[in-house]
Amino acid sequence: MCAPEKISRKTELKLSQPTKMEMTQNIPLVSVVIPSYNHAAYLSDAIESVRKQTYPNIEIIVVDDGSTDNTKSIMQKYPHVKYVFQQNQGLSAARNTGISNSKGEFLVFLDADDLLYDYAIAYNVEYLSYYTDAAFVSGAYEVVTHDKRNIDLDRNVILSDHYLHTLKGNYIGMHGTVMYRRFVFNEFLFDTSLQACEDYDIYLKVTRYYPVVHHTKRMAAYRMHSSNMSSNVPMMLAQALKVLKNHEPLLQSDEERKAHEVGVQAFIDYYCRHLFNVLRVGNIKPSKDMINTLRKYKPKYYYLYTAADLILRKMKLRKLAPDFVFQVLHKLGIYHNYTPKSTQVKFGDLGRNTPFSTMFGYDRGGPVDRYYIENFLQQEADNIYGHVLEIGDNDYTLRFGAEKVTQSDILHVDDSNPNATIVADLSHAPHIPDNSFDCIILTQTLHLIYDYKAVIETCFRVLKPGGKLLLTVPGITPIDCGEWEKSWLWSFTALSIEKILHEVFPIHQIEVNSFGNVLVATAFLYGMGLPEMKKEDMEYFDPSFPVIITATATKPENKNGSLSKNSEY
Repeated sequence: MCAPEKISRKTELKLSQPTKMEMTQNIPLVSVVIPSYNHAAYLSDAIESVRKQTYPNIEIIVVDDGSTDNTKSIMQKYPHVKYVFQQNQGLSAARNTGISNSKGEFLVFLDADDLLYDYAIAYNVEYLSYYTDAAFVSGAYEVVTHDKRNIDLDRNVILSDHYLHTLKGNYIGMHGTVMYRRFVFNEFLFDTSLQACEDYDIYLKVTRYYPVVHHTKRMAAYRMHSSNMSSNVPMMLAQALKVLKNHEPLLQSDEERKAHEVGVQAFIDYYCRHLFNVLRVGNIKPSKDMINTLRKYKPKYYYLYTAADLILRKMKLRKLAPDFVFQVLHKLGIYHNYTPKSTQVKFGDLGRNTPFSTMFGYDRGGPVDRYYIENFLQQEADNIYGHVLEIGDNDYTLRFGAEKVTQSDILHVDDSNPNATIVADLSHAPHIPDNSFDCIILTQTLHLIYDYKAVIETCFRVLKPGGKLLLTVPGITPIDCGEWEKSWLWSFTALSIEKILHEVFPIHQIEVNSFGNVLVATAFLYGMGLPEMKKEDMEYFDPSFPVIITATATKPENKNGSLSKNSEY
């Protein structure tokens, strides 16, 4: 895995169960190639994750790249898995061997220490079946410990300009989330001169010439352990920079050259920051390569580490220094892992039983959650055009749609709103004509309606083909004690919104994200205003504390989402 960029979530795929005849005649064969070098301890888990796939037509090829552990004996338990042994030649060569020994129309590469989620192959086949010109489809992944405990979720939304985004950094990250069409490997193979980042090299080669698609459904689990190749930070950085240097002669425009420069700096920042954090924690003895990498690429980190090493290790003050020393180091950015002891937590201004505001922070500069809602609508501004429907008022329509809007309608549940142009209950509105709107802005409304599924059905019906539903709903939130107190029925998660939308909208036409972290959620519950928050705190994402969930759902325009060559979705 070679990844300087962080990556939300999408919907769950459900395919009808085919008959055995249909499996062999109508379902494309997918080849899953599992290269393995001394990963016998993890190999069975990887194979079992493929065998548990809901997709019915899969072949598994394990390429043993000269392992000296008990990989061969593990493989004796799987007589139906194709086992290929070769003398140790490296990961790229093992992947290429897997390609030559495979027969599938689609190919997936799963590292022996990683796991596929059981819907992953079916989900990606559905994408490639819809986007018939896409060379590959990629998704999101989770980072887990060796014992499968989740510690992180990578999330990134990339809808266009995939080559430029790939130059700027490896937004895909984990290779197991990618499904390729076979023709890719008639034109490109993995570069055997690379010790790592050979997947990143392939992404650049393919996106340079062919359209691809990306979604943010979690496809796989990247298992973090001590023998991960990615734990060798100096080597990973050197290989990533080598890949970008190899692609430099292919750059054709100032935009591409700028993206290339951004990518070089992104890899340096990502790996040096990771290396600094590893050294700062002090669980491993630093190697000469580690120290030299920091000194060469990030002198600031090198001197910070040297200072921390002097204070906290050489002078052996860890046990002797009072707690305030670590507080100061924490504030200086040297000691990031400072956590007060269980008896020393100071609640300060939060030590109270009532919030600062019961008005969602409107009286303190504006609600915290509006930051995410309005950023979402700003990002979707190109989709706010033509005939637009908004609930309650049309402030967002006019602000983000501006001159692109030709007709603005305001919907209200009764005639108490003098500005309403449509009076209707969205859960039952047969008088609104089908195929009426290019865009529906449905922000912070769904939780006030009992039959929220019927609302989504109405939105689908009244959208024009190609029209967009822009939806936001509350996650962790106070409940209104004023106008909406007796109407406040629900809170949601990203997963629940995925499933609700998926009952009406096609799988490939939905994008769901959540935003927030424990600090933002706490501030929102206490009624703090947005001006009281730091931007960097608002931007940090923790999927365990969703304050706002956003979704874009598109009504299909036609049966096939074909992409012309050199175009991108």
